[in-house]
Amino acid sequence: MADSSFSDAAPPDSVDAAEDARATEKLSDQVMQNPQVLAALQGRLDGASLTPSSYIETLPKAVKRRINALKQLQVKCAHIEAKFYEEVHDLERKYAALYQPLFDKRREFVTGDAEPTDAESEWHSENEEEDRLAGDVKNKVVIAEKESTAAEEPSPKGIPEFWFTVFRNVDMLSELVQEYDEPILKHLQDIKVKFSDPGQPMSFVLEFHFEPNDYFTNSVLTKTYKMKSEPDKADPFSFEGPEIVDCDGCTIDWKKGKNVTVKTIKKKQKHKGRGTVRTITKQVPNDSFFNFFSPLKASGDGESLDEDSEFTLASDFEIGHFFRERIVPRAVLYFTGEAIEDDDNFEEGEEGEEEELEGDEEGEDEDDAEVNPKEELGSRAFSSVCSRFGLFSWGWGGVVAPQCRGAASGVHLVFICPFVWEGSGHMLPLALECLKPR
Repeated sequence: MADSSFSDAAPPDSVDAAEDARATEKLSDQVMQNPQVLAALQGRLDGASLTPSSYIETLPKAVKRRINALKQLQVKCAHIEAKFYEEVHDLERKYAALYQPLFDKRREFVTGDAEPTDAESEWHSENEEEDRLAGDVKNKVVIAEKESTAAEEPSPKGIPEFWFTVFRNVDMLSELVQEYDEPILKHLQDIKVKFSDPGQPMSFVLEFHFEPNDYFTNSVLTKTYKMKSEPDKADPFSFEGPEIVDCDGCTIDWKKGKNVTVKTIKKKQKHKGRGTVRTITKQVPNDSFFNFFSPLKASGDGESLDEDSEFTLASDFEIGHFFRERIVPRAVLYFTGEAIEDDDNFEEGEEGEEEELEGDEEGEDEDDAEVNPKEELGSRAFSSVCSRFGLFSWGWGGVVAPQCRGAASGVHLVFICPFVWEGSGHMLPLALECLKPR
């Protein structure tokens, strides 16, 4: 009979695993017997941060009743805030009347109906002295040429293509403009904002004034934006001020063959019986800025829009708000590009901060990636301690309480406590710190 001593002997890997398990158990027992660690652990678990909703659920009924009373007060605050914004709208209407004479004069200068005086055209730039010196040198060089060509050089009327240039400079608007829209927009002479009359529902109208042209007979195209300034009955706490809820366009009286919002296509049809082929023509929608005056209607009577329609409507509202708040009041700065540079500088600052934060996060990831193999046994001991307290370990040095597990609360409990693991001299991090929810 063969000797069975070899078959009964445990494999070397099993022996090592058993020794590691015993060492892990011993280490965790030592940690569990440390009264300071136990006290710190229990104290932190008792005071672990909860989500706001779960915290409210733990409160006595009397306290919940008082919280409900606070919510009632908050609803009343929202209605007062709505009244505040209604008065702000009235104030906007009042000051719009004060701005309008200045905007009327702007139109006269743009169209060439009036010429600014020397005092009105005087402007001191930041580089005024450099510009003056450069101008003097240039004038001395070309003065003879100017005198000879002054009679031949045409003097443009007003500021040519003023509003078209504004459209071209602003990305939000230029994205809407097609090549065949450009000749039409060059006839745009003014854009005005008119607020709703007192006592009428809150709204504003954008008026686009055109000179006579070869494309349509309208002298003014309008877009009306309807607004609401009252808390939603179903969700009053979401109120943050007036919002655009709907808009109406106008009918453009296109001249024959000039409608850029449609295009004519030819399609061949084959007769099923005779096999003859005929060509038909039909009109289909065409991309154009002038679709702006045929907006999508907001849903009503409980109907819901699809995702694309909601996006289109939201974009329309954003453009209308941008015309009202930025383009019309500051048109000259969008014409020169100064307003655009200010906007770009602000956006670049935000992006720079975001990139810096991302860089910090990447650095943290790199630090986390450096793992010392000698920590393996200590990590298993740490996990053993966690399991005794009903905690979930997510890696070396960190656990999360069962009731707080998940992205909703993000409450992390981290242990760091001086404890030297026998045989390695490695400092096992195990003291307790409760981090605030993410």
